[in-house]
Formats: sequence, C-alpha cells, structure tokens
Amino acid sequence: MQTRIAAVSIIVESYDAVEKLNNILHDYNKYIIGRLGVPYRQREISIICIVMDAPNDVISALSGKLGMLPNVTAKTVYSKPFPTKEANGEV
Repeated sequence: MQTRIAAVSIIVESYDAVEKLNNILHDYNKYIIGRLGVPYRQREISIICIVMDAPNDVISALSGKLGMLPNVTAKTVYSKPFPTKEANGEV
C-alpha cells in the first residue's frame, strides 16, 4: 500500500472543540508520526501541526473530519508520492 507524508495544520479558535479534536486524532494515532501544539494565549487560540504517514484516503478523511468541527480550521500539505520499502523489495 502506497503512503504519503502529510502535514496537517490546525487552528482551534474555541476550547469547546478540543475534546472532539483529540478524539478524532486518537482514532488516527497509528498514522501520526508527530504532533506539535502551540497555545497562543494572547489570542485565545491553539495552533497544532500533525505529521502523518498514511494512504491518501486516510489523510483526506482525517482532514475532512477536522474541517467539519466548529471553530476549527484545517489545511493539509502533501508530499509527492514515493515508493515504500516494501515496493522496492527492502523489507
């Protein structure tokens, strides 16, 4: 299965959305390589960056679910597709 690296940038404008956001991220935790969260207290928002290695449809599903949350904005940047070690016979 071919995967891609993606970075999902998330801006949370209300703390009411945090529990739902964390539940969604937990559902996708096997694809998440890393997570960086920065609380910006002066503006009362949080900025989160999620780095993933996952199939394209999984990345799109996560991004779509995050984008449907009220007071949450999510944008995704994808790497170019590249072959996995399995595809190259390097397992």
